[in-house]
Amino acid sequence: MTEPLVSVIVPTRNNRRTIERCLASVRAQDHPHVELIVVDNHSSDGTDEIAQGLADVVITAGPERSAQRNRGIRAAEGVWILWLDSDMYLPADALSAAVRTAARTDATGVALPERTIGDGFWTACRALERECYLDAPWLHNPRLLRRADMLADGFHESMSGPEDADLRFRIRDAGGTVALAPVVVDHDEGRLTLSDIWQKRYYYGLSLPTLVDRHGGAMADQGSGVLRAYAQNWRRLVRRPVHALGMAGMRVMEAAGYLWGARAGRRRAGV
Repeated sequence: MTEPLVSVIVPTRNNRRTIERCLASVRAQDHPHVELIVVDNHSSDGTDEIAQGLADVVITAGPERSAQRNRGIRAAEGVWILWLDSDMYLPADALSAAVRTAARTDATGVALPERTIGDGFWTACRALERECYLDAPWLHNPRLLRRADMLADGFHESMSGPEDADLRFRIRDAGGTVALAPVVVDHDEGRLTLSDIWQKRYYYGLSLPTLVDRHGGAMADQGSGVLRAYAQNWRRLVRRPVHALGMAGMRVMEAAGYLWGARAGRRRAGV
């Protein structure tokens, strides 16, 4: 039986540091039929030039990640689509494992768990946090779906950050399921600083009012799911007390950033 074509969509903007390794990891897949589409948001650092040398299709489009993904979905020809951030690196069996998982479970979507790599104390705290989620399937957002299922609605383009959770909640509300593929994706976050973390969470928080309005109780569900994952991994946290304390402080700061951003988002919307 011929293996299905998988279209991998990579939205990017000014990610010269990681884009080549990201795209090379897609090219190294053992799945025999892969289409690689890069949607570049007017990069000024040469990211698009690197993409031209590795991708099948390079599209220039914005303004944000959700719109870029939707543009890639419309251009794709695969039965399956998989979206990948340009600072993520796939293991060689990622696509084949994801497609097999979809066939075996008949799930609506397939998630690929992530681990954080990079340098510095705060990056190590983030890595510890993500380790707690590896065995928490209820927290994982889908990354592989049938293209036909995404053409009609796609990603909500008024969101930047919570759009993956929005998709997971939409699948759940429709009675669908998300399965976990038995692989781990490397997410290269470089050397994180508290300023980086705050700014990103504030920016994501701007879209939180839209997520909450669309999915009642979404934030409470997410929060309880995260606490459940921490409780389940308490031994892991105890073994690394310094990073666990740093993680706790980082998470409190992130929650404040989300709330501050959400407040600004409400004001912008006039609510």
